[in-house]
Amino acid sequence: MEMDIPDVKKEVEAAFQDYETALITNDVETLDRLFLNAPTTIRYGGGENLYGYSEIAEFRSARPGADLARRLDRTVITTYGRDMATASTLFYRDSAPGKVGRQMQTWIRTPDGWKVVAAHVSLIAEPD
Repeated sequence: MEMDIPDVKKEVEAAFQDYETALITNDVETLDRLFLNAPTTIRYGGGENLYGYSEIAEFRSARPGADLARRLDRTVITTYGRDMATASTLFYRDSAPGKVGRQMQTWIRTPDGWKVVAAHVSLIAEPD
């Protein structure tokens, strides 16, 4: 299997950036569009375990839209062949001093573009 095919990696990087922009601007429509609309899509969050697209969309629509700015660090996007990728990043929020967030996503190519099929977000004390 070929990893990190340049044109595929660029596509996933663009989709990841679309997600990040939508996240910090609370663009729920775009966030929903970037997750695969399937009962098998999963998102584990800081305080919730969401199974299926409908649970994820319901969470997004109820989430507060304030204080969403963050800084990313050590983002790693890896593609596997032409149709699968992972994106991992650390993030920091001014509203959470001394904490570091961790985000991992699994992306797949669909006829409608790249979609997240699994995601995990957690927040921990910043390691020494």
